[in-house]
Amino acid sequence: MEERRVRVRFAPSPTGPLHIGGVRTALYNYLFARQHGGDLVFRIEDTDSTRFVPGAENYIIEAFKWLGIQFDEGVSFGGEYGPYRQSERRNIYRKYVQELLEEGRAYIAFDTPEELKRVRDHIKNFQYDSRTRLHMRNTLTLKATEVERLLRQGAQYVVRFRVDSGQDIVVDDMIRGEVHVKSDILDDKVLYKSADGLPTYHLANIVDDHLMKITHVIRGEEWLPSAPLHVLLYQAFGWEDTMPRFAHLPLLLKPDGQGKLSKRDGDELGFPVFPLDWHGVDKEGNPVFCSGYREQGYFPEAVVNFLALLGWNPGGEQELFKLEEMVPLFDITKCSKAGAKFDYKKGMWFNHEYLLKKSPEEIAQLWEPECREHGVKDSLERITQVAAMMKDRVNFVKELWPLCSFFFEAPTAYDEKTVKKRWKEDSAQTLTELCAVLEKLDDFSLENQEKVVHAWIEEKGYKLGNVMNAWRLALVGEGKGPGMFDISAFLGKEETIKRTRKAIEILG
Repeated sequence: MEERRVRVRFAPSPTGPLHIGGVRTALYNYLFARQHGGDLVFRIEDTDSTRFVPGAENYIIEAFKWLGIQFDEGVSFGGEYGPYRQSERRNIYRKYVQELLEEGRAYIAFDTPEELKRVRDHIKNFQYDSRTRLHMRNTLTLKATEVERLLRQGAQYVVRFRVDSGQDIVVDDMIRGEVHVKSDILDDKVLYKSADGLPTYHLANIVDDHLMKITHVIRGEEWLPSAPLHVLLYQAFGWEDTMPRFAHLPLLLKPDGQGKLSKRDGDELGFPVFPLDWHGVDKEGNPVFCSGYREQGYFPEAVVNFLALLGWNPGGEQELFKLEEMVPLFDITKCSKAGAKFDYKKGMWFNHEYLLKKSPEEIAQLWEPECREHGVKDSLERITQVAAMMKDRVNFVKELWPLCSFFFEAPTAYDEKTVKKRWKEDSAQTLTELCAVLEKLDDFSLENQEKVVHAWIEEKGYKLGNVMNAWRLALVGEGKGPGMFDISAFLGKEETIKRTRKAIEILG
């Protein structure tokens, strides 16, 4: 048999913001497709019209654009197998529903929600399957005349797939190996609903994967229970030769490993679980906000690198990989079967490492808008100088201003704890003398200041730490910042002396 071109798909539902676990699934699909010279298809699964959320589809597209994960075809990208929204393919699905009905592989069920509830209340763990279907209202139990009457009257119905007992179903999974499931534990899943004329996920997925020539289905572990049904559907349609290979990825777990990662975990511990900020409403119409990695200040390449190593490891000590570097290394069969703890602090570490890789000029470009918002009138070159001095001290660009504002704004107050600890009885006198030394300097470079001031301290017999700590308090307002001569050289002679004298005046 001729080897088929590798084609994978990512098929989210537009029911709200895209969870970070979905981003990882899309990333693994991307890496697999690129590694095999194949195609990545973007499909929208919107068959459940009751859960559709306006804006969700555009959110998902924008998220992948930010992350740099590119699709080859699909919604908003075009392609020869469209349309790629399942809601636009309802006429296609009807043909396959009818085929299953005619072949006796599916049947129509007229059970109302109230009837189903009564049965579930009466029978513990009720399942609509080979053992119970003959006690329900469906075309297997009703007379043909009654079925015709119900259809003629417009009674709502569902089409259920007929799962016969006694079968050994084999799911070929690239991560978990052969998974064997007994058909006796499966229920007769609903494939189609007359209420909205749309198929359910189970039928639509199989038909779309077949028609779009999908060769591999890489998805989350939560879909593993549906895989046996999908195998049966491929067999029912006679599509065994084109059945895709499956790969069910491990779950992303809470940071403590106890359960599946949720939005609540992020809210409680202060980290995002979505790629972008999301503003929406809940079922009651109340506003809902979800924070995103982009707005939190993460670099997209850091997020991608972080996610790629949650459940897969290329081996070796290297941890920093560009997206294109991961492609030849990726091996879907080496993904973990166990869930991956979501170590959000490691995500921050990745961002710090990617920040360090950026030049001071790049950091300054990103930081400049915030500086301007705070009234900084210094040139971009001056902002770049500060970025060069301080970028190794932060995880995010947004952390620079609280840490570095003193470079551009003189302190208006002095930290009480630092004053108590660092401002000695003789600090005012010592810094007054220091100002006199600095006044005489024509060369105010870092190197010359350091040489002259150290010589003066040694000559006077002062303790270096006492002088420098008090001087830092005077220039910064608290005990933080880089080397003192880095600060004073940046501020310049006039501003340095001005701040020092102001501290002497206020602190005494």
